Amino acid sequence: MAPQHKRIRFGRLAVGAVAVAASAVLASGPAAGVGVVRGTDPPVPPPAPTVPAGLLPAAAGPSATPSAATPARRPEVPAFGAFLASDARGVARMKQLSHWLGGAELRVGHTYLPGNRWQDIEGDIRFLESWAHWRNAEDDRMLVLNVPMQERNEEGVSDGEVRQLLRRGAAGEFDHHFRALAERLVRLKVPDTVLVLGWEMNGVTYTHRCGPDPEAWKKYWNRIVTTMRSVPGQKFRFDFTPSRGRDALPWTECYPGDDTVDVIGMDSYDQPSGMSFDEQVKEPYGLQAHVDFAKAHRKPISYPEWGLFRNGDNPEYMRRMLEWIAEHKPLYNTLTDYCPHGVWQCAANPDASRVYRSVVSRLADGTTPTAPSVPEPSAPDPTPTAPAAPRPPQGCSPLDLGSWVEYWLGGKLCLRFEWWSGD
Repeated sequence: MAPQHKRIRFGRLAVGAVAVAASAVLASGPAAGVGVVRGTDPPVPPPAPTVPAGLLPAAAGPSATPSAATPARRPEVPAFGAFLASDARGVARMKQLSHWLGGAELRVGHTYLPGNRWQDIEGDIRFLESWAHWRNAEDDRMLVLNVPMQERNEEGVSDGEVRQLLRRGAAGEFDHHFRALAERLVRLKVPDTVLVLGWEMNGVTYTHRCGPDPEAWKKYWNRIVTTMRSVPGQKFRFDFTPSRGRDALPWTECYPGDDTVDVIGMDSYDQPSGMSFDEQVKEPYGLQAHVDFAKAHRKPISYPEWGLFRNGDNPEYMRRMLEWIAEHKPLYNTLTDYCPHGVWQCAANPDASRVYRSVVSRLADGTTPTAPSVPEPSAPDPTPTAPAAPRPPQGCSPLDLGSWVEYWLGGKLCLRFEWWSGD
């Protein structure tokens, strides 16, 4: 299970003109200054979930309304989920969280192998069966499994001992444990699992950390991947996921090579205290460096862990992180949903919770278009007139967000400029 108290490198948000405009794409509180561009008699959106004041969809124009004869083409929506618990309780909570999100489908299930002993890492735990059953219930679901690279993974093992363990792993001593895991996943009919192997290796928390011997760590990673890929029937994808920022050492020093990495992830929490979101983006080895590194290596990105932390209930962080995810389209993202990081199982973050719920309930429902449809009239209108072109309210400038984002939000948005006023 992901630890609840060992994140040490992330921060809080600042708002600039461009950031506010883009944040309006995703969610808003009253201060964000997002208005409504309405046409004539727009359809009424469903009453739940409630959208925060300042972010409402415009009426869909004729070109945005699918006809009965031609089904609307639904753009690809990034796969999302949340970490809700490692065991079968996490599986059960997936449906509950979906209900809270107005029926939005969670396509990603995320769990962790314990790292107490090698038997755990071999997958000899009953809850894997529950997750495999969930994954196989729908073809488009994704199972993400964090895999420790060493036993006693959170026992404060010294650097000297970690160094020796990494070298033993690099020499092949532990190959059989990972072969056993691969065989078990294939038997459970989840051979396409995304494996977040040795996560947050650039920090100091885990026995599978990279710092004591980066070269041995990379060789060990490569042995594990080669071993698991040798198992017949496997289709695994291996996700290299450091924590955001430099941490104990630059995570680029641990990168094992393009041949054995399929996805380049990043765990990114709202910390340290006082760090703005723009700083999280621009810091060395931060969010932008992650995106740029993955692009240079032609790999998709992911966010296996993200959420609130050192800055408390921070709705602006939630808006900006959701904006970032929408812009950069990771293969998947999973919010860490327990206190202090979460929004559903943590009552301490009500404002951020409202932002997440309003956004994701609109963005992530992969079953029906979120653009409001025009209701059929009960009787033909004897004097039909062409609808008036939507006009922005006074003092409100329309935002051109692109069809992908406007599809998610159900129409165009506009930005009010009076938010700049200090009154």
